[in-house]
Parts: sequence; C-alpha cells; structure tokens
Amino acid sequence: MTTFNLEDGNGPVPAHQHSNGGGWVADTATVADTAFIGPDARVSGNARVTGNARVTGYARVSGNAWVTGYARVSDDAKVSDDAKVSDDAWVYGNARVTGNAVVTGNAKFYDNPGAEADDTSEDIFIEMNGKRYKLVEIA
Repeated sequence: MTTFNLEDGNGPVPAHQHSNGGGWVADTATVADTAFIGPDARVSGNARVTGNARVTGYARVSGNAWVTGYARVSDDAKVSDDAKVSDDAWVYGNARVTGNAVVTGNAKFYDNPGAEADDTSEDIFIEMNGKRYKLVEIA
C-alpha cells in the first residue's frame, strides 16, 4: 500500500497518483478517469472530481467537496467541506469555496488578480455573465 501526505492535516494516508495528470488522490476520494489532476494538485477525504473537471496548480479539493462537469480549480484555490464547483465554473487564485457553497454555470470565483495574496488580502471577486463583482462582507 502506497501512502502520501496530502497536506490536509491527516498525515500520510493511502493514496495514488491519478493516471491523467499525476496528481495525488487519497484512496478514499473518487476521481474519474476523464478528469485531470495536475502533478502538484491534491484530492483528499471523500472528495469527488468527475466529468472533465480539471484540478491544477497547487489546488486542493477535500472533505466531501465535488468538482464536476468542465469545472476548473487552479492556482492555490481550495474547495472543501460540502462545497460544489460545477458546469464551466472556474475557481482560482487563492480563492476558498467552503461549507455548502456552490459555484456553478460559467461563474469565475477568484482572489484579487495581480495582488500579492497574504493574510491581509481579502479582495475576492466573482464574475458572472461578463460582469465582475467584488464580494463585500456585511457584518
């Protein structure tokens, strides 16, 4: 049995490299042969990546998250918990999709492009139907 540290806080777990892209996938996760998992991307927990979805860069998909259809998760983005990214949606930069969040259709969800992302960067954008919106937290 091969183990690998997927950097999800669980230490080394039974895992394998995906045949399409070479990224590491926990044996508990489900990834379709038609999906692409890039060499530095990781899929852990009970996550599912199906259809022609692509997980690239240093992206992470974990928990019970689903990435399906032609969706893309790239750069340092993370999709976790029970979140879903589907259809032609694209999550990238340092964006986080967590909880029960859903990003679908042709939406793009990303952090501030061109900005240095650090703990003080909180500019998150969503783009739908050709329009760009900055997400603002209302307390």
